[in-house]
Amino acid sequence: MGSVSRPPAQPVSLNGHSDLQTVGGPTEPVASSDKVSVGMLRTLTRAIPVRSSRHTQFVDITDEVAQAVATSGVSDGFVVVYSRHTTARIHINEQEPLLLQDLNLLLERLVPRDAFYHHDDFSVRTINLTPGERVNGHSHCRGLFIGVSEHIPVTDGMMMLGRWQRVFMVELDGPQTREVSVKVVGS
Repeated sequence: MGSVSRPPAQPVSLNGHSDLQTVGGPTEPVASSDKVSVGMLRTLTRAIPVRSSRHTQFVDITDEVAQAVATSGVSDGFVVVYSRHTTARIHINEQEPLLLQDLNLLLERLVPRDAFYHHDDFSVRTINLTPGERVNGHSHCRGLFIGVSEHIPVTDGMMMLGRWQRVFMVELDGPQTREVSVKVVGS
């Protein structure tokens, strides 16, 4: 039995991005704002801008993540949702207003906004200071209790979330515009 010869897989650069990975086949771009690989293993990397309107806020990004999964063409794999910020986190929970209010109150009880934080003492702090630096020691400390990413299985092209589960970017130092990275991997 003869072997089939294929040309080696080549990464495709879209919008100046060059960190595509392909295993087992040629690449094929899907959309100009995404990085997508096609072959035995598909990957898509997408940056999702998220605007918060309050200091502490649970922003539902489930639909945007689901759109990235759909665009990727991945049928079986996983999606990683990652915050690129030290004072914004990623969390899966229920989209129920009273629960979200309870979660906000819990964060305030655990890490009060008006407590003393060495990070906020600009008379002695000398590292990582920028013009207009925010007083946000509490925001960094609250981040200790919430993960920076979530991994969600993908089956039949759909995220395997439970009945009430939603994906949130948790703003801990808003309002701000943030960027959430989504990476879909699978076949």
